[in-house]
Amino acid sequence: MIALDGPGSSGKSSVGAAVAAALGLRFFDSGLLYRALSWTAIARGVDPADGAALAALAPSVAVEAGVGGRLERVVVEGRDVSAAIRTPEVDRVVSAVARVPQVRAALLVRQRALVGRGGIVVAGRDIGTVVLPDADVKIWLDASTEVRAARRAEERGIDPGSVAGRTILADLLRRDGADGGRAIAPARPADDAVHVRTDGNTLEQTVAAVLAVVMPRLAAAPGGGAG
Repeated sequence: MIALDGPGSSGKSSVGAAVAAALGLRFFDSGLLYRALSWTAIARGVDPADGAALAALAPSVAVEAGVGGRLERVVVEGRDVSAAIRTPEVDRVVSAVARVPQVRAALLVRQRALVGRGGIVVAGRDIGTVVLPDADVKIWLDASTEVRAARRAEERGIDPGSVAGRTILADLLRRDGADGGRAIAPARPADDAVHVRTDGNTLEQTVAAVLAVVMPRLAAAPGGGAG
């Protein structure tokens, strides 16, 4: 089990998926559950601070395996919402939803069930500290806020210097503060996590840097590695 944590748009999903493919492991981005629940709350007019109502929505959200065992298809009551959960509206709500204790308790159970017996790379913000504290390898992936905001803007076809691009930067700054300051499961590196900085890296360079951390540790773990 490999825990890959970091702030928003630090590259966790793309790097984690590539690392998992290189090692012959499954991949799961835990943020999909929080985004799916946030999207569902918006669609149904549920207050993002109403813990009981949000927790009641959790059973309607599912993440299913796609090609290569990658857990990436997000379904809400039979509807594929994989694209719909990646919008500015969800960006602005998800940190409020994620700080609700009932939500974290409900989704913690779901995350551990999806991880199962291992053979997986899991990306998130509290994987190494809360979800999988006994993970074989823990990595904290990071980059400057400006670099992360530019990446998210470009993923959405937005000029980082435009008004929409600056809004993305402001949203990331706000979410960094909210996630790092929440009382339950704050987003932070595990004490034994290895920090990998991605500023200026290509995807391939960051994947190589993560594999350079992972491979020796997996080789030394019981069972001798992955694949």
